Amino acid sequence: MAKNTLAGKSTGKSKSAKHYAKNKKSAKKKKEYDTEYHKTKKRKKYRSLLNAENKKRKTYGNKDGKDMSHTKKGKLVKEKQSKNRARNRGKK
Repeated sequence: MAKNTLAGKSTGKSKSAKHYAKNKKSAKKKKEYDTEYHKTKKRKKYRSLLNAENKKRKTYGNKDGKDMSHTKKGKLVKEKQSKNRARNRGKK
């Protein structure tokens, strides 16, 4: 899979980012868990649905900074990646 060129280059400032930067063993364990989680049929189906919608709306891979986002009613809409990915992460 290609590297996300829109992703940040630095480590985060959150407690967990700092923890994983210091504790390589924990970071490795989390990476293994995340890899297994994203391999599941449910996550693959979810990703393929969003990617298909992105391709349909001609925003897939064009680096416009938009994602497909689910509304509370379940509708898919274009939204800034930063807003979409920041939701439900807890307060800083």
